[in-house]
Amino acid sequence: MGRLKYDGTSGPITVDDVTLAHVKVVIATKLRRQESFMMTWLHPEGEPDARITIWIHPAIPLQFGFDKSEFPQLSTSRIKAMMARLNATGELNLNLLEDEVDS
Repeated sequence: MGRLKYDGTSGPITVDDVTLAHVKVVIATKLRRQESFMMTWLHPEGEPDARITIWIHPAIPLQFGFDKSEFPQLSTSRIKAMMARLNATGELNLNLLEDEVDS
């Protein structure tokens, strides 16, 4: 499982390496365009917050950590689907990313 560290004060968000590699491309694309957005994910059962939403902004520190040193194969169609959903809703929902698969 990879880790996405945001703002330097919160605990990391854990995401599998392949999904995290796709999320990295989507986030980098939006931030390169100076476009902020929301990102949401569900916490495991028993955590104080069942669902978390954060505001992704270019000025807030962001770090991607991967368990494996190899770069995973990226799917252009998955990235396009993720970007389309994000642009339509203004929110990147990490729990819906399993739906973003090759057609």
